[in-house]
Amino acid sequence: MEELRFNTEYVTLGQLLKMTNAISSGGMAKWFLSENIVYVNGEAEQRRGRKLYDGDVILLPGAGKYKLMADPYGTRDVH
Repeated sequence: MEELRFNTEYVTLGQLLKMTNAISSGGMAKWFLSENIVYVNGEAEQRRGRKLYDGDVILLPGAGKYKLMADPYGTRDVH
């Protein structure tokens, strides 16, 4: 499981898809979620606007499993 750090209160599922390079543009989020089952904390999720917070675990098909880590002093990046 990879840690995904962000420096905001939350990130949306659409933003996370871009951050992990699962999609190349925000416009692809709706298509990606209609074609793939994404799990947030073990539950299927299809809303690209779903807010994700510190400690959430996301499973992206073909991309991996990520744990969100709030880092108020850092920048958004993948570790």
